[in-house]
Amino acid sequence: MSGSSNSRLHNLAGLGQSVWLDSISRDMLESRELDRYLGKAISGVTSNPTIFAKAVTSGDSYDAQIGDLVERDASVDEIYTAVVTSDIRRACDVLEPVHRTTGGLDGFVSVEVSPELAHDPAPTVEEARDWVKRVNRPNLLIKVPATREGVTAVEDLIAEGISVNVTLIFSLDRYGSVIDAYLTGLERFARAGGRPAAVTSVASFFVSRFDTEVDSRLETIGTPEALALRGRAAVANARVAYLEFLRAFSSERWHELCRLGARVQKPLWASTSTKNPDYSDTLYIDTLVAPETINTLPESALAAYEDHGPDRPAALGVRQMNDGVLVLKDLEAVGIDYDDVAAKLERQGVGSFVASFREMIGDIARKRELMSAAGSRSGPGT
Repeated sequence: MSGSSNSRLHNLAGLGQSVWLDSISRDMLESRELDRYLGKAISGVTSNPTIFAKAVTSGDSYDAQIGDLVERDASVDEIYTAVVTSDIRRACDVLEPVHRTTGGLDGFVSVEVSPELAHDPAPTVEEARDWVKRVNRPNLLIKVPATREGVTAVEDLIAEGISVNVTLIFSLDRYGSVIDAYLTGLERFARAGGRPAAVTSVASFFVSRFDTEVDSRLETIGTPEALALRGRAAVANARVAYLEFLRAFSSERWHELCRLGARVQKPLWASTSTKNPDYSDTLYIDTLVAPETINTLPESALAAYEDHGPDRPAALGVRQMNDGVLVLKDLEAVGIDYDDVAAKLERQGVGSFVASFREMIGDIARKRELMSAAGSRSGPGT
């Protein structure tokens, strides 16, 4: 990728859209690859259990730290916490200049609470507090899944002044609840004497998975009208979400908070790598350019966009948002149950993160056992 100011990624930034990297690993930090991304218009980092599972289980870059912790007889949970804390803290330090120069508007790094707590608000809040204390960086966002219980936790965290990345949003109704949780949390925080300008939140709307599920249902329906809608649901859903964002953050309720210094809760487009090879590999980037939004991209999507994305990207307008509304109506007309799609995707999303989390914990446990055994064999008396 080019680091010049006229690169395709810089063009997105010029239209008011932040580009965040949806990846983190010890190798990326040690090689200073993350530092180099900052010169390519990357201004934030997101992580999740799947990303960390891949990082920890690939290669041996974490073995030295795990070995040191094993020597101190650290538990599996303590090792996991230390490994993740180290990476997130270092990433926050790399992004600190962005956070500082943007006045705290950008330059964030996200870490997710355990997905096993997705339906337990009180433990979610408790773990979020622990992550804030451990990492101890102003540009940290705590990721909380947007289950019904998670939304309750989001409000409570915002009310405590903790910045949150609300993740795994699929439906417009749930997105409305997420916005309300943010606004209510800010109102509570302000009433308690807090400074709303100190709190940041983003709302992560998952994109490509929506097409994967809806396309499968459209193919089952099989009518010409249904098949003509393949590959259109995800973009439509996100575009209507942006319309809801504009409505919510131009309301009188928002203006009252804005007078207190509150910041908008930016929509973040997540899951933006294309799953269907028949679709453009930049589909979920080209179609979702808009001011006050974030697109978080894996390295493959970043490379694809910089290689052959549009030279002059176009920002969303009224016509595109109206088209999104019409597409959702057309999907309903051919028999797509929107609420069922969103509910299924939420279950799958939480389940996938739980499985990745357990995979990572299992790998750490195996490494701990092997290292402990090796240490015993090489100890006194051998």
